[in-house]
Amino acid sequence: MKLILDFGNTLQKIAVFDKNQMIAFKAFSKISLKEIKKFIINYPIHSAIISSVINYPNEIKEFLLIKFNLIEFSENTPIPINNLYKTPETLGKDRLSAVIAANSISINRSSLVINAGTCITYDFVDNNSTYYGGAISPGLFMRFKALHTFTEKLPLITKIKSQNPLIGSTTEESIFSGVLNGTLSEIEGIISKYKEKYADLLIILSGGDMKYFDKKIKNSIFAYPNIVMFGLNIILDFNAKK
Repeated sequence: MKLILDFGNTLQKIAVFDKNQMIAFKAFSKISLKEIKKFIINYPIHSAIISSVINYPNEIKEFLLIKFNLIEFSENTPIPINNLYKTPETLGKDRLSAVIAANSISINRSSLVINAGTCITYDFVDNNSTYYGGAISPGLFMRFKALHTFTEKLPLITKIKSQNPLIGSTTEESIFSGVLNGTLSEIEGIISKYKEKYADLLIILSGGDMKYFDKKIKNSIFAYPNIVMFGLNIILDFNAKK
């Protein structure tokens, strides 16, 4: 069995995989070594991969190195796709992991991965398993925070309602309408531009905020929760074969 760790900007996630199946998963605002040990105690882990866009405690790395065959995912880690990103050292590991997972399910098709989290990222891999890059846009709470931070009177929205009006009749409703409907229009607009160029395109939506869009997007999409964890599992398997 394999241990997958992903340290993101908002959440820190841990999972156990048995071959290609995720059999255990948990997300934390901040994970500790104690919690990692508790999480894996009942699983015969033999290898691990850790991906991080933040600094994490060195004791976690030391523990993983001693206990398992560990891979620290970086721009130098061998991967099963062609990466044509011009600055691989600045590429978010979550973005690359997501397109690797997408490439594994979209055989002979191009894929656009939309990951709605702290940021909304758009990443494209073609039908020859070549990754070119994509786009980065502010996530929902980043947009809410920007409206509050850069104005004097607009309130900070911290909870998103399931229903949001097109026409807001209060300031709070107007903010909901602008952010949620504006983001939805952004996503649909970008999908349309990609589909003009790539007729075989598979749209994959993931991320913690996907629930606000997956049933509202007019285009046909494939919802893939925790796509980054599946991509990291593929990377771990790919390197184990070397």
